Amino acid sequence: MRDPPLVGTTASERSPGATDPVVEGSETGVSRFRISRFGEAGEELCDDAVVREEPLEIQLGGASLTVVMRTPGHDRELVLGFMVTERVISRPEQVESVRHATQVRDPASLDNVVRVVLAPGVGVDLESLRRNFYSSSSCGVCGKASIENVLASAPPLSDDCRFSSAFFLGLVERLEGAQTLFGSTGGLHAAGLFGPDGKLLVAREDVGRHNAVDKVVGWALQGGRVPLAGHVLMVSGRVSYEIVQKARMAGVPVVAAVSAPTSLAIEFADAAGLTLVGFLRGRGFNVYCGRGRIDAG
Repeated sequence: MRDPPLVGTTASERSPGATDPVVEGSETGVSRFRISRFGEAGEELCDDAVVREEPLEIQLGGASLTVVMRTPGHDRELVLGFMVTERVISRPEQVESVRHATQVRDPASLDNVVRVVLAPGVGVDLESLRRNFYSSSSCGVCGKASIENVLASAPPLSDDCRFSSAFFLGLVERLEGAQTLFGSTGGLHAAGLFGPDGKLLVAREDVGRHNAVDKVVGWALQGGRVPLAGHVLMVSGRVSYEIVQKARMAGVPVVAAVSAPTSLAIEFADAAGLTLVGFLRGRGFNVYCGRGRIDAG
C-alpha cells in the first residue's frame, strides 16, 4: 500500500507492527456534557464523559460505498478491516490509498468521509457490493442463505492450531485492562487480538462491536498479519453472525466472548470451521463448536 498517513491518525496507526502499543487512549472518542446527578446526597451538577458516535462515509473510487456509525479514531484501520471482512480486498497491496477527504459538501463532515483508491488492476462491482450490504442488513434474509453466500468465497477454515483450556482464563481481564475509553465513558464495545502465546497484540474500542473487530483486522492487515492463523479474537459482548463472518474473512480460527453467541453465529462458526467460545467468565467458559482445538487441562 503506497499511502501517505491518514489525516488525524496517531503515530501507531502510521507505523503498525509488533512494537505498537496495545491500545492508545484518545479524547477524539469522547465528548463531555454538563449533567445533573442524583444520589443519596441529592442533586449535583458535574461533567460526564460520553462516548462519541458519528457517521463515517466510506467512498470507493470517488463513489459512496456505505456509511457506518462509529467512534472516531483509528478510521484507517476501520476502513481497511471493513474492506477485508466485507470481501472487497484480501491483501494490503490491493489498496493504493486510504485518506480522509479534503473536500466535502458539508464542512462539518470533513473528518467523517474516507476515500479508498484501489491499486491499478483491482476491480470491483460497486453496485453488486451495495446490494450485498443492503441485503445483509435487511430483515427477513434467510440465515442459511447468508452462510452459503460467505462460504461461496471463503470455504471452511483449515487451521490445526490448538489451545489449552487454561489459555482462555484471564483473557477477559487483559482485554478489560486495555479498554481505556470504556473506563471513562462506560459506553463502548471492545475487540482484542491474542497471539498463540496469549499475548494481547492489539485492542480497539467502538460503539459498534463489529467496528471494533474491523479496526483490529485493519491493524493486522497493515502489519502483514492477515490471514490470522493461530490467533484468537476476543469480543467484550455477545457474538453475532456478523462477528463470526468477519473473523472467517480475516482467517481467525477462534472467537471468544464474554457473553452469549446467537444461534446463527453458532451455525455459521460450525459451518466455517471456527471454534466458538462464549460466557468466558471467571474460571469457566462454554465451547459451542470447534471443540477439537481446545485441550482439557
